[in-house]
Formats: sequence, structure tokens, C-alpha cells
Amino acid sequence: MTINLLNKNTINSTTESEFVSNARSDIQREPSATLFPETKAAESLRPEFWSRFALSELNHSEWEALCDGCGSCCLIKYIDEDDNGDVDEALVEYTDVTCKLMDCATGYCQHYATRQEHVPDCIQLTMENLPSMMWLPSHCAYKRLYKGQALPSWHLLLTGDAVVTQQQMRAANVGVAGRCVSETGMSDEEMEMRVVNWVNP
Repeated sequence: MTINLLNKNTINSTTESEFVSNARSDIQREPSATLFPETKAAESLRPEFWSRFALSELNHSEWEALCDGCGSCCLIKYIDEDDNGDVDEALVEYTDVTCKLMDCATGYCQHYATRQEHVPDCIQLTMENLPSMMWLPSHCAYKRLYKGQALPSWHLLLTGDAVVTQQQMRAANVGVAGRCVSETGMSDEEMEMRVVNWVNP
């Protein structure tokens, strides 16, 4: 059994794309945090970068902007790997139990910027480790683009409207807000009883 934790926030609020910046202020309830803490200044988002450039060609802000903020990657999951370390997506099981840092009401990490001080094994998604993380949910933009698929129609980069995106994500049954529980004080046995079917790898 492997338990993976991963957190990604939505779009960097200091990007130069106006609609993305405005939308993030609507959907993120804590100060902006970056997946790339060494980055001093945000780079601009190139028009339709997700369809014009390979993932390896994206700048830091574009990479971050792909995250839809669903929080599914922060759920405790059971992952079976073969002898080569490969994962059969069909065998991945998600629970509704999430990392202790998750605010289950909002669906956002409470200490994103310093999360690895609290949870040392929290995984930072990068282009280098993405190929080994195909346990990510099927709607995940990183996984979809890696596999040559389009962004989900409700993605903020397509709608440009955080409220519309939130509504459409709920309609698509995507996101942990309001339906997850913290791992704090929960035994392994209890977690094993909390496998859910609303996250699909």
C-alpha cells in the first residue's frame, strides 16, 4: 500500500492575465502560494498556452495556472505498483480522507507555502515526476495534457469566470470541498473503510 499526498493551488494571483488574476481572488481563500517558491516574479501567461506549447515548454506561471484547485490529489489513496514501479490507473482507490493541512470546508491547503515543514512527504508536482503520477484524477489538466487530451470544458482557463468554473465543477462532481474528512486521529483501518467512487483516476 502506498499513500500519496500532493497539494496544488490554483492560479498564481500575480500573473499578468487579468481574468485569471481576478478569478483566483474569488476562489482562493488564503494568500497566493506558488509551486515554485524560488520564483521571485510571475511570468505572463501566453495566449492559449495549454494548446500551443508542450508541458515542458511552459513557464512557472503557466504550469501553476493548469491546476483547477479540486484538491483530489490531497486525498489519501491506495496505489498498487508493479515490479517496475508502474501504476495501473484502474486499480487506484481514493478515500475521502485528506491530508491534515486541508481545510475540508473550502478544499484548500491551510499552510500551502510551508506545507513541507508540516508534511515532509507532500509531493510537489513537476514535469519530471508527472509521468509517474498517472494516479492523478482523470480530470486533472496536467494528466490530460500529458496524455494529449484537452482541458475539461469547465477549466478556469477556458471559462475565464471563477463562479462559472465552480458551478460547473460541482455539476461534474469534481472537488473535495465539503465532502472530505481530515486524517487527524484516524487509524489506517478506518481509512480503508472510506474508499469513494467520486474520484476517477
